[in-house]
Amino acid sequence: MRLHRHRGRLAAILLGTLLLVLAVYHWLLPIFTQPSLAAPLPQDPYIQVYFNHSQASAYTEPYRRIRRQGDDLEAILLEAIAAATTSIDVAVQEINLPLVALALRDRHQSGVKVRVIVENQYNRVWQPLNEFHASKIDDYQQSKHSERQRLIDANGDGKITPKELEQRDAIRILMKGQVPLLDDTADGSKGSGLMHHKFMVVDGRTVLLGSANWTTSGIHGDFGVEASRGNANALLKIDSSELAAVLAEEFELMWGDGPKGKEDSLFGLQKPLRSPSVVSPPGSQITVQFSPTSETQPWSRSVNGLISETLTQATSSIDLALFVFSDQRISDRLAQKSQAGVTVQALIDRNFIYRSYSEALDMLGTAIPDHRCQYEAQNRPWAQPISEVGTPNLPEGDKLHHKFALIDHHTVLIGSHNWSAAANHNNDENLLIIRNPTVAAHFRREFDRLAQDADMGFTKDLQNRIQRQRQQCAL
Repeated sequence: MRLHRHRGRLAAILLGTLLLVLAVYHWLLPIFTQPSLAAPLPQDPYIQVYFNHSQASAYTEPYRRIRRQGDDLEAILLEAIAAATTSIDVAVQEINLPLVALALRDRHQSGVKVRVIVENQYNRVWQPLNEFHASKIDDYQQSKHSERQRLIDANGDGKITPKELEQRDAIRILMKGQVPLLDDTADGSKGSGLMHHKFMVVDGRTVLLGSANWTTSGIHGDFGVEASRGNANALLKIDSSELAAVLAEEFELMWGDGPKGKEDSLFGLQKPLRSPSVVSPPGSQITVQFSPTSETQPWSRSVNGLISETLTQATSSIDLALFVFSDQRISDRLAQKSQAGVTVQALIDRNFIYRSYSEALDMLGTAIPDHRCQYEAQNRPWAQPISEVGTPNLPEGDKLHHKFALIDHHTVLIGSHNWSAAANHNNDENLLIIRNPTVAAHFRREFDRLAQDADMGFTKDLQNRIQRQRQQCAL
């Protein structure tokens, strides 16, 4: 009997040990199966560059608990918020990250002056979808709602509890914490487009901005797609009181005197037209301009006009990584540079690259009619097309959300501004032109990473699209 009990205890110990080994193995497996990290590049002391798909770092996501490559952009935001001593101004299209919301609330309650501006469609607390609501929103909005629900549902049981709402719904956290918050419908002053900014100014000196919305999709990845690692985005942290002052002016125009004050908030085309500003942190030059610009103004005075003028300065190379590219005049300028011997390469998001209005088609020397069987007005496919145009292969569910250009390995164009008419003439946007080779090196590596296995040139997908549309239009 004793021998039987002894064997039973021994078996239990062995089983427990085996289960522990297996648990440790499964915990460590993602770490050891990650590709080796690239050596980090030097950072400029005043302008640091981060990418959520960086090859030089890795982290564990705070919400899905996935170990992955990339810079933890949310951690960088949280560090800047925690360091604030006097003020934090945030203008970001969408915020759903609860850790960020909690950090902003805590700094506000500690006496730091915190103000937040978001796009109106995202300034709402989570509510369940009933049949009426579900029938009134499109598939995209339903997917956004589902993503937000999964984020708030901390224990994953499919039920949203009051406690989960208090701790995981970012907008509710800000509202309950009495953080001053408004959107682009404030004072009845909604602009004609989106409040599309993605910037934060801390203590009138530290600026964080780039292409990333402060969301799981924009930074970490989607709950609904396990392979997702977040839309490809950049975040810059810049130490410059001059730059902070320029962004503060834009913020104050939109803020006015804040919620429930005078009707003086200005968004969209209600804001005054301003010329580009130039600031000079040590070792750099930064040009800043804001959208929108009225179509009644000369195009050359707009942000897209500034982009075009900056491209003329290229002497050897222009590399683009863009969510969308639909401005004909910028395409025409690129054609001129290409014909003059400048090497031009372009990566565009898969959802936009082959649309009828995409300038990628011009660069490839072709055109596709739209759903009405009409070609884009004033369309000009390049007489000397190039093949270095394509779309990167990203993890499932992720988008190429970048909005950057790299010129001559020295100059970077970056911000919230897409290269489109909507961004130029309707939205609240920002564009920075940064002249600094150390900063440019980071964007060089990111572009090369994206281009390494991209689908370039006259792809089979493009050929099929042209054939289908021309058959439909009997061309």
